[in-house]
Amino acid sequence: MGKFVFIYYANGATNDGSSADWGKWFGQLGDKLIDGGNPFGDGGLAVHQGGVMPVKDQPATGYTIVKADSMAEATALAKGCPLMKDKAAAVCVYEALPM
Repeated sequence: MGKFVFIYYANGATNDGSSADWGKWFGQLGDKLIDGGNPFGDGGLAVHQGGVMPVKDQPATGYTIVKADSMAEATALAKGCPLMKDKAAAVCVYEALPM
């Protein structure tokens, strides 16, 4: 079983779900949920060799960590995210590789 990180991008979404919607979805994830995560504040910064700059184009708005048997299962779990109610939003799914 692998660990997968959901990175949320609300991108101006007007319907990102209520606290109840998020709680219901987390309940549906059951034992697949490792860390419900947190929303991110505005003003993220990208650190690079040349310095530090604001994240402008597609700032992440939060994260969640789940366990799943495959990327296919993880993406299926992400489809239930309350953000999916809004066409402007997205959930990017990454596998966290063991080190």
